[in-house]
Amino acid sequence: MRALALTLAATLTLAGCGKGADGPAGSASASVASEDKTGLSLSDGRLVLPAVAGNPAAAYFTLASDGHGSRALVMVAIDGAESAEMHQTQGGSMAKVDRLESDPGTRIVFAPGGLHVMAFKLKPGLKPGDKVEMTLSFDGGDKLSGPLTVAAPGGDAMGDMH
Repeated sequence: MRALALTLAATLTLAGCGKGADGPAGSASASVASEDKTGLSLSDGRLVLPAVAGNPAAAYFTLASDGHGSRALVMVAIDGAESAEMHQTQGGSMAKVDRLESDPGTRIVFAPGGLHVMAFKLKPGLKPGDKVEMTLSFDGGDKLSGPLTVAAPGGDAMGDMH
């Protein structure tokens, strides 16, 4: 009788383990794993049109890294622009940035007067309120895309760039 009770207890324990893997706990693990794969998010994206036609536009956004490993942003592409480059403004001078490291738990703000993306040779016809897609490429091949809202030039939108 005692042996039967131990066998039954062991069977129920194993069945419970198997059930958990297919149930909500298993789903939560899959969800966390997909979040951990990139752990990146993009917000507050805007593309400020140039005050003078033919000049580059500037893109601003926030990149958050909630993943478990360091990443390096190595390329930016903006739909409707022939090319795009990361730049850093410091002390009134601007320099191209080829690689930008992002550690877990950090937020990198691309804003007027600091880090920003220059978008060259925009397609004609973009106007304030339009949306364009920006794609960030990271070392290792991960990509992150998100919308940029097109904004009019002027005001504080360009910071010290206008």
